[in-house]
Amino acid sequence: MALALGSSVCWGASDFLGGLKSRSVAVPVVLAGSYTTGLVLMAVAVVLIGESFPSAGAAAYGAAAGLAGIVGLGAFYRALAIGTMSIVAPISATGVAIPVIVGLAQGEDPSTVTSAGLALAVVGVVLASRESRPEDAPEIDEGARRQSILLALVAGAAFGTYFTFADIASEESVTWALFLSRAVSTPVLLVVVLLVVGAAAVPRTAPALAPLVLIGVLDLIANALYNVATTKGALSGVAVAAALYPVVTVLLAAAILHERVRGSQALGVVAALTGVVLIAAG
Repeated sequence: MALALGSSVCWGASDFLGGLKSRSVAVPVVLAGSYTTGLVLMAVAVVLIGESFPSAGAAAYGAAAGLAGIVGLGAFYRALAIGTMSIVAPISATGVAIPVIVGLAQGEDPSTVTSAGLALAVVGVVLASRESRPEDAPEIDEGARRQSILLALVAGAAFGTYFTFADIASEESVTWALFLSRAVSTPVLLVVVLLVVGAAAVPRTAPALAPLVLIGVLDLIANALYNVATTKGALSGVAVAAALYPVVTVLLAAAILHERVRGSQALGVVAALTGVVLIAAG
């Protein structure tokens, strides 16, 4: 649980910084920069640790986890761009239900206290991810609204798929699971940047690249903590604890950007943290 909570903190911070950077830099460029950072770091780790290459099945799950991750992030940020947070965030956050269901299907038998904690944490994630839409905000096109809902569903499914596949890949080697997820995803992102955004949009100075590197480091740490956590605890509980990252993002936005944490969000933070306590106690 401690590892999973650590991953949620790092993911929340990474998402917050990524959101800020995406206001001035195209999302594919932000993702490509952060994933390239993770790939370089994991390439060094693979050499230094010297673990043998995993089985074909584990390698495939590691690669698939990486693809699921970039699909989820791409769909999520696009949904946020054309929709409203109050609709998009709760839908995408509920993707944690996938690893919970998979874990239960594999025979995990949580206690009553743990089950209550799982339910409370999921509700907390949804509430904490909500943001009230200002009354004077412009109306959103109906077609865009429907598309944002569809993209949010895709993002949620992709995030849940990542949680599940990363768990399977990490059973043999956390190091290789992390490396392969980035080795497959990074080239895809770089192609998207070159063909869609254009090489001219890529930052070239150290001050401009530094935030992308930091985002990549935080994201890599989050993934590493989560992958290790899945090897030590039940997938259903670990996935829910790791999915508390929206709580961290909301709190950072309130502290740094002075965004108001509304009643439902505050309630969600309390519910999510209470749920984690119950999961750990169970």
